[in-house]
Amino acid sequence: MMRRLVASPSAGIAAAIAVLGLLSGVLTPYQLTLANNIGLASLTVLGLVLLTGVAGMTSFGQAAFVGVGAYSAAVIATVPAADLPPGLSLLAGWPLGGLLLGLIATMIVAAILGAVTLRLSGHYLPLGTIAWGLSFYYLFGTTELFGGFGGISDIPALRLAGVTFADGRSLYWLIWGAVILAVVVTANLLDSRSGRAIRSLRGGQRMAESMGVDTFSAKMTAFLVAAIFAAIAGWLYAYTQRFVAAAPFGTQAGIDFLFMALIGGVNRVPGAIIGAGVVVVLREWLQDLLPHILGRTGNFETIVFGLAIVVILQKTPTGIAGALARVIPKQFFQSSAPRRATGELPRRYMPLPGEVVLEADSITRRFGGLVANNEVSLSLAAGEILALIGPNGAGKSTLFNQLSAVDRPTSGEIRFLGRQVRGLTARALAAAGLARTFQHVRLVRGMSVLENAAIGAHTRGRKGMLASMLRLDRVEEARLLAEAAHQLARVGLSDQLQTAAGSLPLGQQRLVEIARALASDPCVLLLDEPAAGLRFTEKQALARLLRQLKAEGMAILLVEHDMEFVMGLADRVVVIDFGETIAAGTPEEIRVNPAVIEAYLGGGE
Repeated sequence: MMRRLVASPSAGIAAAIAVLGLLSGVLTPYQLTLANNIGLASLTVLGLVLLTGVAGMTSFGQAAFVGVGAYSAAVIATVPAADLPPGLSLLAGWPLGGLLLGLIATMIVAAILGAVTLRLSGHYLPLGTIAWGLSFYYLFGTTELFGGFGGISDIPALRLAGVTFADGRSLYWLIWGAVILAVVVTANLLDSRSGRAIRSLRGGQRMAESMGVDTFSAKMTAFLVAAIFAAIAGWLYAYTQRFVAAAPFGTQAGIDFLFMALIGGVNRVPGAIIGAGVVVVLREWLQDLLPHILGRTGNFETIVFGLAIVVILQKTPTGIAGALARVIPKQFFQSSAPRRATGELPRRYMPLPGEVVLEADSITRRFGGLVANNEVSLSLAAGEILALIGPNGAGKSTLFNQLSAVDRPTSGEIRFLGRQVRGLTARALAAAGLARTFQHVRLVRGMSVLENAAIGAHTRGRKGMLASMLRLDRVEEARLLAEAAHQLARVGLSDQLQTAAGSLPLGQQRLVEIARALASDPCVLLLDEPAAGLRFTEKQALARLLRQLKAEGMAILLVEHDMEFVMGLADRVVVIDFGETIAAGTPEEIRVNPAVIEAYLGGGE
């Protein structure tokens, strides 16, 4: 769950500047160097917090993007215009030209690498980042323009707007100013529609796509932002060291950055600064202390440092920032809350009562030699509640997934609002007005109940990443959160808005899923075992809500095992067993149907 200090963002920035000013006046030159190294590392690790901690994509290649930014700065600063490739001569000797080149090159490279790497999953993704991280290391070290493994030296002092940043104290303000800006931008992004799309990846891609989130775009957004932060850090690094070589941008550096994120708290923005500070200071301290203790020089600090990391991660798996969050009094924090919304989100056109909105015609689904559904047909009309029932293993969930485009039938046709579903994605159906819940609850456990519900309203917003970063999305954001709060109130969770979704009982988590689905303003609602885990009074409240939605013209298809709940609610019931339809009719007809009685009593559940 996103939390922020009680003070306003502007007050937080002012406090950070005041602390930086105080430290600038008391730190020695050596301590300033350490502070600058911490700042450079923080900027890089902040991208990993977004990429790995928030989006759940482990990357060992972050150092490569630092190298792209550093070499761009070094080449533009030191290579004569005549020796630069065509098109770059105009940038020669211009520091901001090096930054511009670094950012453009990083975005192009990151887009290409992301298009390939981000399609990998499991252990293949981090292995892929190691592969291209190694490639970049040798590219930097063997390219003549980059000075080979000897690197590029004699980089002139940075000069911007007539001000020269030649020493650690002047660079200190530039580096930490960039860190503060990056922290603000990241916090803005996470507290937005685009940020929720990235965070929804933690709930699984199937869930996110079913809520209308473009999961690949969300991954690419996190990947690009992380790469840009690293490139800016590289540009600053070049002017801080005045020398650039390949060694600091190898796979080992990428591992170090990931360790910083894990130690600091990989899913918390402050964790980037905490982790960078701990690792940089600890490494320097060990390098000075161990030779005195052991009486000889060597890379002993690497051994001790590695063991220390293991202990820290074992004792504080959520990182130092997570440990601090548990001991700091809660009154020092407040959670994201719905802002006062001006106006409402536009509503979807609802089909006329009785109009057929969803049809399945002779659906067959085979998994090798197993036939999960065999020639199953059904139709759902606006203003109707249709129940799909059957014993365990009857093929209900398989059919449910095909109706929502999560799975595709082997043969047969599915039509939604008269349109053939074959070829459409779950995301496209969500945007068109079909919402669903899941048999096994799929929420982002660390996000608040309110934020989870707001994921459902994703398709009703239009503001993107840049608008979020610059806080130009506040009006729309207020409306999205207000819609989520309204739907949560309808399911009886208005007093749980700021509770972490993962801490709720299973029954209430199902209600959050229903609210999330309703936040998309659907015309068709598919509910997979919505009453499972609910108490009797909660079931009664859910039944009242579904009847109200039916009266508003919504079409509802529910898969459910609670026969009392189904029979008192549904207009029609379809029963399947062993993948085939064995009965269809009103609840009264289904109760006395011999085939249904045999399936439930003779065949067992």
